[in-house]
This record gives sequence, structure tokens and C-alpha cells, in this order.
Amino acid sequence: MSASDIVLTCPACQAKNRVLPGRLAEGPTCGSCKARLIESGHPIELDDATFEAFVQGSPVPVLVDFWASWCGPCRSFAPTLEQFAKASGGRVLVAKVNVDAARRTAATHQVQAIPTLALFVSGREAARHVGAMSATQLNAFVSAA
Repeated sequence: MSASDIVLTCPACQAKNRVLPGRLAEGPTCGSCKARLIESGHPIELDDATFEAFVQGSPVPVLVDFWASWCGPCRSFAPTLEQFAKASGGRVLVAKVNVDAARRTAATHQVQAIPTLALFVSGREAARHVGAMSATQLNAFVSAA
């Protein structure tokens, strides 16, 4: 396994699967149970171990929601993010990073308030927004970048 490979946990059977970064947008499936590893309409949970490889290796833009379970605005924004993930049709991958569990990633990306949304294009941050937003605002944010 190379350093750029991504390990995704299957949402169905919890098996660990190595995914080549260039295949993320193809809808990879679990080697054990054949379930989809990236479910349409559901953000992908990233942590310190998976964040960089996922964002750097994605052939399409990645919208990342930096959040925490205790954050009210984060919890109220979650359904809007899920709707966006469903509607994106693979043109944007949607991910979530729990800042309490991924402190190194949050610090590296200078996340000082939550929710923080960052859009990464070709592995680089292209846009950032702090605070929850409506579906219309979220679509405009992603389209503008």
C-alpha cells in the first residue's frame, strides 16, 4: 500500500478497503461484501489518518465540513449537507471531519470556529466559509469556487 492510497471503512460490514485515489469518483465497492464504500447522499467521515490522502487524491472537488457533535449549528446544518451530497451527483465529494477526533487535521487547516466548510480543488483549499448556511447559499458557495 502506498502513502497516497486511501483506506475506507465499509458502512455495511466495517471491513477496511484500500482505494486508489483516482478511483474515488467511480463509486468504489467493498472487497468483502460488495457494498458501496461511498454512499450517495452521505458525507464520508475523515480523520487524521485519511484526510490528506483523500483530499489530495480526489479527481473531483471535495467539500469538507469541519464539525463537532456538541455544536448546535453543526447538527442543524447536517441535513443540508446530506441533501447537497445527494444532489451533487459525484461532481463534488462531500466529507466531514470531527474536530475533536481529528485535532491534527483541524490545526493544520487552521479551523478556529465550527462549522467551517472548506472546498478543496486539486488538493488545495479553494474556498472557505465559517458558519452554517442554507441550501441555496451552499450551492452558490460551491459554484462560485
